[in-house]
Amino acid sequence: MDEQPSELTEPSGAPLDRRAELSEFLRTRRARLKPEDVGLPDFGRHRRVPGLRREELAQLAGVSVAYYTRLEQGNGRNVSAEVLDSIARALRLTDAEHAHLTHLAKPKHKKKQAARPQQVRVALRQLLESLDGVPAYVVGRRSEILAWNRMAAALFGDWGEQPAAERNWARLVFLKPEYRELFVDWEQKAIDIVCSLRMDAGCYPDDPRLSALVGELSVKSEDFRRLWATHDVKEKSYGVKQLRHPLVGELALNFEGFRLLNDGDQTLVTYHAEPESASAEALRLLASWGADATRAGAGSQSPSP
Repeated sequence: MDEQPSELTEPSGAPLDRRAELSEFLRTRRARLKPEDVGLPDFGRHRRVPGLRREELAQLAGVSVAYYTRLEQGNGRNVSAEVLDSIARALRLTDAEHAHLTHLAKPKHKKKQAARPQQVRVALRQLLESLDGVPAYVVGRRSEILAWNRMAAALFGDWGEQPAAERNWARLVFLKPEYRELFVDWEQKAIDIVCSLRMDAGCYPDDPRLSALVGELSVKSEDFRRLWATHDVKEKSYGVKQLRHPLVGELALNFEGFRLLNDGDQTLVTYHAEPESASAEALRLLASWGADATRAGAGSQSPSP
């Protein structure tokens, strides 16, 4: 079940426009702040733009209006880390948003790294298989599912039967109807994926596979276009997911994400249930059925388009 996906053929995807990404990210972060949020007077109906004005943000950040305007127009050239820190504080960015802003304004050239095949270490794949009764998988850049164990296949479907290009959380969630049924709060799962892809875009704007994925989903999914336009970014390393499995019904599972120290682009994700809960019993049933659960579940799900 821990099959390593083969490296995909290089797609034709123009690099994401880093300057446009920087511009829209700053604009949308500024638009979400109200004057009263930062101690400024609100002139009500006389305010023509949502959120803060550029001059108000510049004042809060301690930079000139002209300087901030150039930055919001996508010209982050030669901007200092100190100025970015001041702007991040003025915009009240989260740690993930601050990191994203830095990647966009002061990019590190990672084109070669993005082009390298994503490989999962043999020992890590062995660890996946040893997690008996615990659904687990490794996800990499572009939301690609790189390796998984038998329990993950029983819970989410046998990704080994999918073409390599389809072993991708973004494609599954936005393009496969059965995954809308699987996740009780589908919208939140979709948001989490888009936020993660946005962070990838900040780190690897020249990645043609990422550009091709974003282009494909933008054409095929109105929901993706809507969420992508928000420019939201965040990291979510733990939480609870409510699932509606076709065989065992609803489960409430805690998930934990462990980013690998030797490869920050890969994350090991595990799911577990509260002890002695109905969800724990459902996982035990799935474990006893194994591959039969996967095949039976696939047979009872809605067909893919």
